[in-house]
Amino acid sequence: MIAARSPAARIAVALAAGLLSSACAQPTTPPEGVRVLGERTLPWGTTFQNTTVGGLSGLDYDARSGQWVFISDDRSQHQPSRTYTAQIDVRADGLGDWRLTGTHPLLRPDGKPYPEDAVDPEEVRFDPRSHELRWTAEGDRDRPADPSIRSAAPDGGFRGELPLPPNLAMRPGSGPRDNESLESLTFAAGGSLLISAVESTLLQDGEPPDPERGALSRVTVQDRAGRVSAQHAYPVDPVFARGGGDNGIASILADERDPSRLLVLERAYVPGAGNSVRVYEADPRGATDVRHLGSLRGTEVAPMRKRLLADLSGLGLSTVDNVEGLAWGPRLPTGEHTLALVSDNNFSPAQTTQLIALAVR
Repeated sequence: MIAARSPAARIAVALAAGLLSSACAQPTTPPEGVRVLGERTLPWGTTFQNTTVGGLSGLDYDARSGQWVFISDDRSQHQPSRTYTAQIDVRADGLGDWRLTGTHPLLRPDGKPYPEDAVDPEEVRFDPRSHELRWTAEGDRDRPADPSIRSAAPDGGFRGELPLPPNLAMRPGSGPRDNESLESLTFAAGGSLLISAVESTLLQDGEPPDPERGALSRVTVQDRAGRVSAQHAYPVDPVFARGGGDNGIASILADERDPSRLLVLERAYVPGAGNSVRVYEADPRGATDVRHLGSLRGTEVAPMRKRLLADLSGLGLSTVDNVEGLAWGPRLPTGEHTLALVSDNNFSPAQTTQLIALAVR
């Protein structure tokens, strides 16, 4: 008789199983049940508590407190790298006010803010167990500095760092590409697992996406101590237009409707053509565990399967900008799930800080 597995073990097994083909999955017709609740933008030059509000590259919602958190990817060039807390009025009949309530600098182990260009914050998540924050930093090939997943107190105080697998380290000829590293993080299995994704292909895995073909990124599953239970290839779409653009994973999110799946936010930009932002439902069941493969280049692996949930260009929004953050919000009285997205304006007056709320069945 086989002993019953815990929920965390069942998900870990599901994430680690299988073998299919190496072809990148193609988008399919999006399922019904996605509607726009509303959108809100912050005017260019908005300030809050002596900080410039911009570069919002990640967000999350804490159902226990009803509080939202945003992270700015300011590399301490405007003010110290920081988070913002907020209250957002999300209703079944629309999106109300978006009000910032606080801001906190992210701190080093010595209790001081990070100096200029020391970190590039990207994703932020509430820890469902410790009530602290987990956040990612992309790293930098020039220094060099490896990408990281760090934990912080709600006030920004340093709490620790998660060890990452060796293939995510910045090494000559291997590891993440510069500025295409850990933009994505989510908790799964009630906080037992942390799942992260590299924005684009690792150097050793092949070329990044172009208009003719997609590419394979890596999604890593770890426990709270950092032990890797699986790593899978995720098929990133080709770039949607010619002109020197790119495409990659900007955020991932455990699917609260189905714990065996992830939501993946693919964000592409092409100069002169604009942005393309799509949210996919990704299924790791049956995907090859590639953690021990030194390279995916020319290797037969089964990537995660994916299905299009929403293409922002087809939702009637006022604009589709540089959307980088994805998070579940409050459950609605209709039974729908709130899905929130935020755009990073890159501290540029030509771009916008936009909050989008969708209702998903």
